[in-house]
Amino acid sequence: MNVDKIRELIATGKLIQFYKCKAWRQLRLKAIERDDNECQMCKALGKVHEVDNVHHIEEVKDFPERALDLNNLICLCYYHHNLVHERGIKLNNKEKKIFDDEKW
Repeated sequence: MNVDKIRELIATGKLIQFYKCKAWRQLRLKAIERDDNECQMCKALGKVHEVDNVHHIEEVKDFPERALDLNNLICLCYYHHNLVHERGIKLNNKEKKIFDDEKW
């Protein structure tokens, strides 16, 4: 898949097709192998957790030219992937909001 095709998918709201393409699936496996199937944020904290997601450091929508760049990928667990996207995390069917600042 080339950059023009990725831009077209972004423009038409069909980016999901990118994540189904063979080129992405193969690159994703290379990233998982490179990172030893470990979440790199957990690893930085001295913990071990298997990969749940392969994350684009520079988002595909903003940098389509980096969509298939192995150096633009990082392997993350579910928790850390949601954290970098600033999404709430569901625990026991309740959503826990994650904030950057500590509340005492």
